[in-house]
Amino acid sequence: MPPLPYYEQRSPGSGALPPRAAFASSAPRLDLGGRWRFRLSPTVAAAEAHDGQAHFAADGYDDTGWADLTVPGHWPLQGHGSPAYTNHRYPFPVDPPRVPTENPTGDHRLVFDLPADWPDSGSGGAVLRLEGVDSCCRVWLGGTELGVSRGSRLPVEFDAGPLLRRTRNVLAVRVHQWSSGSYLEDQDMWWLPGIFRDVTLLHRPAGGVRDLSVHAGYDHRTGLGTLRVDADPGGRVTVPELGVADLPAGQATTVPVQPWTAETPRLYAGTLATGAERVELRIGFRTVAVADGLLTVNGRRILLRGVNRHEWHPDHGRAVPYATMREDLLLMKRHNVNAVRTSHYPPHPAFLDLCDELGLWVVDECDLETHGFADTGWRGNPVDDPRWTPALLDRAARMVERDKNHPSVILWSLGNECGTGRGLGEAADHIRARDPGRPIHYEGDPSCRHTDVYSRMYASPEEVRRIGERTEEPLDDPRLDARRRALPFVLCEYAHAMGNGPGGLADYQRLFETYERCQGGFVWEWIDHGIRQRTPDGREFFAYGGDFGEELHDGNFVCDGLLLPDRTPSPGLAEFKAVVQPVRFGGDAGGVRITNGHDFADLGLLAFRWSYQVAGETVAEGPLAVPPLAPGGSAEVKLGPPPPGALRKAPEGEAWWTVSAVLAADTAWAEAGHEVAWAQFAASPAPARPSLRPTATPRRDGAALRLGPGTFDAADGLLTALGGLPVQGPRLDVWRAPTDNDAMVLARPEDRLAERWHRLGLHRMRHRVDEVRLVETGLLVRTRVAPAAADLGLRTAYRWTSDGVRLRLAVAVEPEGDWPVPLPRLGVRLTVPAALCRVRWFGGGPGEAYPDSSRASRIGRWESTVDGLQTPYVRPQENGSRAGVRYALLTGEAGGGLRNGGGLRIEGEPEFALTARRWTTEQLAAARHTTDLLPDPDWVHLTLDHARHGLGSASCGPGVLPAYRLQAAPTRFSLVFGVLPGRQPQG
Repeated sequence: MPPLPYYEQRSPGSGALPPRAAFASSAPRLDLGGRWRFRLSPTVAAAEAHDGQAHFAADGYDDTGWADLTVPGHWPLQGHGSPAYTNHRYPFPVDPPRVPTENPTGDHRLVFDLPADWPDSGSGGAVLRLEGVDSCCRVWLGGTELGVSRGSRLPVEFDAGPLLRRTRNVLAVRVHQWSSGSYLEDQDMWWLPGIFRDVTLLHRPAGGVRDLSVHAGYDHRTGLGTLRVDADPGGRVTVPELGVADLPAGQATTVPVQPWTAETPRLYAGTLATGAERVELRIGFRTVAVADGLLTVNGRRILLRGVNRHEWHPDHGRAVPYATMREDLLLMKRHNVNAVRTSHYPPHPAFLDLCDELGLWVVDECDLETHGFADTGWRGNPVDDPRWTPALLDRAARMVERDKNHPSVILWSLGNECGTGRGLGEAADHIRARDPGRPIHYEGDPSCRHTDVYSRMYASPEEVRRIGERTEEPLDDPRLDARRRALPFVLCEYAHAMGNGPGGLADYQRLFETYERCQGGFVWEWIDHGIRQRTPDGREFFAYGGDFGEELHDGNFVCDGLLLPDRTPSPGLAEFKAVVQPVRFGGDAGGVRITNGHDFADLGLLAFRWSYQVAGETVAEGPLAVPPLAPGGSAEVKLGPPPPGALRKAPEGEAWWTVSAVLAADTAWAEAGHEVAWAQFAASPAPARPSLRPTATPRRDGAALRLGPGTFDAADGLLTALGGLPVQGPRLDVWRAPTDNDAMVLARPEDRLAERWHRLGLHRMRHRVDEVRLVETGLLVRTRVAPAAADLGLRTAYRWTSDGVRLRLAVAVEPEGDWPVPLPRLGVRLTVPAALCRVRWFGGGPGEAYPDSSRASRIGRWESTVDGLQTPYVRPQENGSRAGVRYALLTGEAGGGLRNGGGLRIEGEPEFALTARRWTTEQLAAARHTTDLLPDPDWVHLTLDHARHGLGSASCGPGVLPAYRLQAAPTRFSLVFGVLPGRQPQG
């Protein structure tokens, strides 16, 4: 056979300079980003045929017929070809290292001049640096080939000095979508080719710094830091704050320092100077170690409150602007995130600069995943084929050399979901030899043969408990088993944040805080990878797999983040913040125990406040004296009795204390007053509301029945009007629009609840009316609610009573048959006029909450529009339920079509969960995108739930835990309905 073309060769590439650290220096640099000329060809052969006798890299080549393209950027997001998404399946035949003939190839061309102050060639050379090109590139400068690179999310440098001219430098880059490297980059993301990171020309002065390594260890016992900067070819180190002046490179000095941690990210500014160049240093002193079975930094066990982060922007893909990176990190810090796993490749180097500055622990992951080989039984897996080992070592080296000087990086990760193989062992050996000061992570080998931490994905809470106790299932090899059992444990992925979810975060956090070995983990993942699109009439939505006509795709599995694609925090992020908050509150209103859950920072950075609410109204508040507790320290703080005079000022009602911890002063990531942690404690039970005394007498009025303010259909017993307000219902409701965690289940069949619910017919329940009867105290309606083709059912009795002003509904449900699945929900559905578009409620808020995702919900008075109650998940699904509602008021806008501005009041006995939408559950379940949801012009659709099934994480993890499952069982609940009086006419 003929030799393989360069883009199919297993080797790392050709022509590149040795990898080195990324650093800023005094030497000139030229950003080559901006508008380039671009031509897309469907195949490599077509691209080469376009060249004809004049190669596109030549100076005189005529590119006037080409398009313009923004670099950095992906060509499919700029109108050339289409994006495609797969989770792990290769979108081409698995025949390594060969790729399809249909290989989109983008030719990029830039003509540039050197700045007037660019040094002449006699003062040194120049380097062309490309930070990231997907997936393979061939580079020419001035018509001369510089080399070939593979390794999409890793930098490559070429020597450009001999070829530079003052004017009309022609830089040409041919990029292939598919290459042998594609087999190593199967990372659950959009396949998006292009030059998606910076392209820079760097002047390298004669005698300048070729590479440097900053060694800055910290001894927690003495408080001393030891600094050594190794540099090629040498130089002098200065750190003014530490009194370090003119320290020769390669020599160490030991000085008192403040250590770097994610909570206290202390950086020291320094310089490395040669006769030709000054390099900026940002030095963080810290020591990472695995000691006594624990992952430690500066001698202390750390707890990772982490997220996995793919690079993503809804308009630019993985070409993420710097401002967006910073926005991400500010959002993380403000939501108590303290760690990032760079899934599944090294991020843009500026992101690590920000992690150093703002303070996050980083697991830096190599640009390596071969997950698609799982579908072939791992046959031909490159990590176990020595022909691929040079490429694996090249990727590991380029990551380590680029990022070795970042104090935020505390673990190197060999890659993700590659199975096992000899190549991974060689990569681990290389990293250890090059950088022994950081432990190594890799999840894909359960033996932990080459790693320093035991890592798992999506282990259930029960399995995490066993691992915490070091009683997990043993390995076959006793030696490896003993070694693994002695390692710290990290969940590199857990709590799949797809759609509405994840549920169960608090259950995991309880284990992390109980078992010393369990050192936290990383929620999958940070952001939904939706691509912003618009309908022909201009409405915005976010596309996912299949929306671009892909023949193979994995749907909306690419949308599984704690942020919506436009970076709106999801309810899941609010829940995460509340669950992992680093200040813990225990006890009750009499005495609150406050515990500092930070690993390093004391509580002196925080100010504490209390407030006292009655019926949701704050009637008193003030500062709370809390000592500056050291990490792990606790103190008892008294709250009660209620503040003097508070009860005199307050309305009668349920009373709560709220305690909060806020930033005492501005930080780099939030202003003073930003809330870090909070808790609520019941100050008194809710006063018993007077029972509705049934005084109204029911009567028949033709085809209607009347009871107090209610009008009912005599045939089916449904409420048709409440006062002057037309309504429809209520009827028993057990259905919800399946969440992604109900429907997109990869693991256990028993967790595929959407499929099982549909099979049973819960989405098409029928209501048979067995009896409509006037009784002395009201109205009794008996029904049987059941799906077709099944002998299961729910015997339901609705008993209505009235005091003449309000209606009380008591619902009794008796299951019939053996129910094989939990119910999605149990409540009633009611439809009210569309003019009732505003909601005020007393209960849990401000956001949605479900049984296993409710820590972010606090008791108070809240208000919203009906539209504002919705969470616009990329794929529409159950959302928006407000929990623990004591009462809710639905009203209209001024002049909104309701007579005299009245409305509806709904009370729970004692509480209910409220959902209000401008579409039905069935319409929500049928929609593929938010733009499919067309508001009902006539009605608002309410569900008033007594109980709901939890959310879980089954789309890629455990299902709903037993405590949060809604099993069919005899149930009683009650609601009270009343009409809000309208404004009286004037005059």
